[in-house]
Formats: sequence, structure tokens, C-alpha cells
Amino acid sequence: MIDIRRILEVMPHRYPFLLVDRILEVEPGRRIVGLKNVTINEPFFPGHFPGAPVMPGVLIIETMAQVAGLMLMDTIPDPQAKLLFFLGIDNARFRRPVVPGDQLRCELEVIQARGPTFKVRGRALVDGAVVAEAEMLARVTDR
Repeated sequence: MIDIRRILEVMPHRYPFLLVDRILEVEPGRRIVGLKNVTINEPFFPGHFPGAPVMPGVLIIETMAQVAGLMLMDTIPDPQAKLLFFLGIDNARFRRPVVPGDQLRCELEVIQARGPTFKVRGRALVDGAVVAEAEMLARVTDR
């Protein structure tokens, strides 16, 4: 398990844009499972939507991308000297709303790696039900 201290060492993101709370499983360079605890205190809920808070789909995808980024950056020497840029997304689907109190479990696997470019397949689940899925393309670059 990777806790928030290690996440902060590897990831450049900070509040309010760090969307990963914990990593549960890692197969370096192959597979990762991470958690995001969705609370009513999220900065996007007052505007999305007043009286009916729903986590924006783009932030669910971003959460999956950050979890994948942790797996990829943790395999690189000196990750503080690198950045991982999101290049593209394919086959994104949203299955049900994510609301305050949900725990988003993000499961990602590398499906292709070519040098500094990676394609990952991910899905986000709440209580065992898929809420979103997508394939994402990212590249490691110098800072």
C-alpha cells in the first residue's frame, strides 16, 4: 500500500487537484489500484450541481489518469525531474453518477508501452459497480 506521503513525493499535483488518496495494489509498470474518497468538501461540488452534487466525469477520468501516473512515475529514476502528460483518451464511458460519500476505486493496467509513451486501460468502480471506463495515452517528459 502507498500512502499519501509517498503519493506527494511522486506526484506534482497538490490541493485542490490531487485526486488520489491511497494506492492499494501495484505491479510496477503493469497494473495499479488506487482510491479516491469523495467527500462533500470537494471544491467542485458547490457548482456541480447546487442541491444535487455529482462528481464531474472529467474529474473521474483525471483521477484514473493520476493513479496511472503514480504507477508510471514510480518506475522512473528521479521522478521529480519528469512530468507525465496526458495525450489522449479513447472509449470513455460513464455508467452512473459519483456522489459525496462514494469511494472511487480506480483499476488501471498498461496495455502498450513504447519508450516514454504509455497506453493504459482503466475503470473506476463504486461498491463494485463500474461507474466509468476509458483508455488513456500519456508520455513521460523532462520537466
